[in-house]
Amino acid sequence: MTAAEAMSPQELAEIRQQAQADYEDLCSKGLKIDMTRGKPSPEQLDLSTPLLTLPGNGDYFLADGTDARNYGGAQGLPEARALFATMMGAPPEQIVIGNNSSLAVMHDCIAYALLKGIGDHAPWSTSEKIKFLCPSPGYDRHFLICETYGIEMIPVALTGEGPDMDQVEALVRDPAVRGIWCVPKYSNPTGETYSNETIDRLVRMETGAPDFRLFWDNAYSLHHLTDDEVHLPNILELCEAAGCPDRALVFGSTSKITFGGAGLGLLSSSLSNVEWFVKNASVRTIGPDKLNQLRHVRFLKDHEGLMKHMRAHREIIAPKFAAVEAAFQSRLGGTGFADWVEPKGGYFVSVDVRDGCAARVVALASQAGISMVAAGQTFPYRKDPNDSNLRIAPTYPSLSDVKAAVDGIAICIQLAVSERLLGSEAVKV
Repeated sequence: MTAAEAMSPQELAEIRQQAQADYEDLCSKGLKIDMTRGKPSPEQLDLSTPLLTLPGNGDYFLADGTDARNYGGAQGLPEARALFATMMGAPPEQIVIGNNSSLAVMHDCIAYALLKGIGDHAPWSTSEKIKFLCPSPGYDRHFLICETYGIEMIPVALTGEGPDMDQVEALVRDPAVRGIWCVPKYSNPTGETYSNETIDRLVRMETGAPDFRLFWDNAYSLHHLTDDEVHLPNILELCEAAGCPDRALVFGSTSKITFGGAGLGLLSSSLSNVEWFVKNASVRTIGPDKLNQLRHVRFLKDHEGLMKHMRAHREIIAPKFAAVEAAFQSRLGGTGFADWVEPKGGYFVSVDVRDGCAARVVALASQAGISMVAAGQTFPYRKDPNDSNLRIAPTYPSLSDVKAAVDGIAICIQLAVSERLLGSEAVKV
């Protein structure tokens, strides 16, 4: 972001004056657009409407004759585990399928580690202090789990290829550091994918805690936006080869594949970790919703069917991401007012505006009828040290609403940054 420094005060004043006029026009439109969260749109949900008629009257028996209507099956249906084996990078016996969301599975892993310990290790709650590394900006609900249970969060910088590994390798020497949150592919919200070098270092690094875990939230593994599909190395195979087979807990879900309110939460890991999870999960449930698992099997059929379904998602949401890029390029390109990513997949666009401007942008957008996630929400304790990061979530609104919203957000960025650079008081609007 350098172009702004070369602008004269007069040029900045002209930009602010035009932005103010555009903003007043924006406010007059009476917009009411929700850009707060990365939710599937109604059109995306409609892709999975056939699930509502499945598995069908009388179709509730598995290949081995098991009745899916009854109790049992704590690890999930064999057919469902086979369906998601490629997506989860593990054989069916190393996969667990639960209800609705991967967030619930992540939460339970933290809770079990706190109360019971992982494997043969002592419960985390017996330690004086527990710490987690949090690449930032990141997924706010990861951070909320830690905050809720009193786990100290340590922000780690992102490099465009994953977390700053020099920083990570220094921090994990502390035995109080028990894990790191990772969204390794099309990260939330930065869109970046971890490089092979980053992944290799995460696998091979020496940790002070013997029960250190990579919380590997591969939420966007199939959520491509372009033909240039990114593929990660298999983290479980790398951990096995490096002699730390239990290090990675891999999470996934169908929440953004089928129904956000009626999807499946998935875990893959070593056999030891799977046994640990199922043993603890079996205390709180006699089995998951196996009929929902069966209807997913009947609907998606196999991995190719899953990929075909994801291509239909892409056709709906890719134009919305293109609209974000077009609006930002049109209003902000070459100004130095903001930097943003053009992701190859995932659900978000991350924007870094001038320091000290993010909260002002969100406030301006809100007054214009455009709801955004609160500034700082994507950082531990909701504190963005630079007040600069914005998360754009374009999937849920219609394409026309996305175009209106992101053009409006760009106007808000122009106004907030020009105010800041001119050193003026916040404009009363």
